[in-house]
Amino acid sequence: MRFAVIVFPGSNCDVDMYHAIKDELGEEAEYVWHDENDLSEFDGILLPGGFSYGDYLRSGSIAHFSNVMAEVKKAAEQGKPVLGVCNGFQILLEAGLLPGAMKRNEGLKFKCEPASLKVVNAKTPFTSGYTENQVISVPIAHGEGNYFCDELTLKSLTENNQIVFTYSENPNGSLEDIAGIVNERGNVLGMMPHPERAVDSMLGSADGLALFQSIVKNWREAHVTTS
Repeated sequence: MRFAVIVFPGSNCDVDMYHAIKDELGEEAEYVWHDENDLSEFDGILLPGGFSYGDYLRSGSIAHFSNVMAEVKKAAEQGKPVLGVCNGFQILLEAGLLPGAMKRNEGLKFKCEPASLKVVNAKTPFTSGYTENQVISVPIAHGEGNYFCDELTLKSLTENNQIVFTYSENPNGSLEDIAGIVNERGNVLGMMPHPERAVDSMLGSADGLALFQSIVKNWREAHVTTS
């Protein structure tokens, strides 16, 4: 499986994402600059964390106008797995690929610490390697991770089982403790915690590795045939 790691001016978790795919999974990964206009050769798209365009105006608000985002939207429409982590999640929200918005953390402080997450939905292409209600440890590092949406959107997210991860102890004030959501089709995941920083026990946790393994496993089951 071949992954595109999208790099915006200000991305700073692209190397972590590349390491998770290339070194931990042994799959193909390539850095793709934000002005690229063709992602057709890639099977999965990864939007890493950081501070795209310095987070000017609002986190992710400028990045979603980059050329590559038209291709990210096309990939999502084609059913390819698209993962946005932290700033990547913010960009997916700004681009309309996921519903809702991000606000500043409660207390207006940047949070960088391990977080306990509950896997609310283990039936997505990103979470099939977990069990439902499993609690995992994945670090956070953000200043605008306070997820918010209106009542109708929350009702839709709940009814469609689009809430994938919740915080065991809410670090930022997110509505309903939401840490990660998918689109209705289930192939676009946005999450604030960093699974790419939890792929080896030497990093303090390897709980994030199953997320990337799930992506690869589901892609192979859908695309690789054996005789």
